[in-house]
Amino acid sequence: MDVSVDNMVAVSVALGNAQVNEEKQATLLKKALDNQAQHVTQLIDSVPKLATSGSVGTQLHVTA
Repeated sequence: MDVSVDNMVAVSVALGNAQVNEEKQATLLKKALDNQAQHVTQLIDSVPKLATSGSVGTQLHVTA
């Protein structure tokens, strides 16, 4: 084989491997972000809800 053909094959294989590695990293990042989103949702849901009706906790009286 010609040296330039060998180099082209090596570069092609290297690019293919790089693409596979990038796909693996993207998948791992997506899983990590999904996991964080789930934890944040659980944290937000655990916070007590504020009052939406009545006079306690829904009105702020301020005098200057």
